[in-house]
Amino acid sequence: MSPPPGTVRPGGRTARTRAAVRDAVLSGLVEHGYPGLTVEYVAEHSGVHKTTLYRRWGSIEGLVADALDAAGEDDWTPPDTGSLSGDLHALAQEVVDTFADPAAGAAPAAVIAAAFQSEQAANALRAFYAERFGRCAPLVERAAARGELPAGTDPGALAGAVTAPLFFRLFITREPLDGTVAGQAADAALAAARAGVFAPPA
Repeated sequence: MSPPPGTVRPGGRTARTRAAVRDAVLSGLVEHGYPGLTVEYVAEHSGVHKTTLYRRWGSIEGLVADALDAAGEDDWTPPDTGSLSGDLHALAQEVVDTFADPAAGAAPAAVIAAAFQSEQAANALRAFYAERFGRCAPLVERAAARGELPAGTDPGALAGAVTAPLFFRLFITREPLDGTVAGQAADAALAAARAGVFAPPA
């Protein structure tokens, strides 16, 4: 069975093409939003012919989903400050810093907005964050080894608890973020984690 369009992880010239397409998709989402993004825009800004785009990605939905998939192939690792509290505070501050920078925050915000309008983009966004939060496993393992967390704490649940209040302010209530808000989110998640909220029942 052939994989869905745009899901093969290529190398060499094909990888460069995919990167150019990803950058064009993200740029288009920032500039026009999901409803205004067209294959013609992506073709013009990536230098990839429309025929190739349709053949490999199938549709705008496929292009957006693969752009998000490609964005998750970075080398991000969770903070390692030497303490669970420090790690969670640093994780929360990363979110604040990203969205405080208009250039850095524009593309992630545009992709999240697209997920409200495209089921395929929403699925890709869920997969992106599941993979990203899964990378927090070493953070949890270090904390458990230091006796700061119950064994079996779910890394994804903990990372989600840190970031969820921040994303709520960003995308639901549209309130500003700052270091104080980041600290509150980290402290709340820390208290819950220490209480065993994200660990299996004894």
